[in-house]
Amino acid sequence: MLENLLRPTHLLLLVIAALLLFGPSKLPELGRSFGTMLKEFKKGARGDYVEEEKPQEIKPIEDSK
Repeated sequence: MLENLLRPTHLLLLVIAALLLFGPSKLPELGRSFGTMLKEFKKGARGDYVEEEKPQEIKPIEDSK
């Protein structure tokens, strides 16, 4: 069943369905975000991912006189 999944006609139907669902203007954005997500996932799986620490915002103490 899965051996016939990647035939050219099936891939063409998937591309047409994606164009109809998202439109040609959204497809590059979706591809870019998917690529970024995949790159971050691979970094995390290898253990190379280091989460950036954001400095905490220091709030001044207000006098209540």
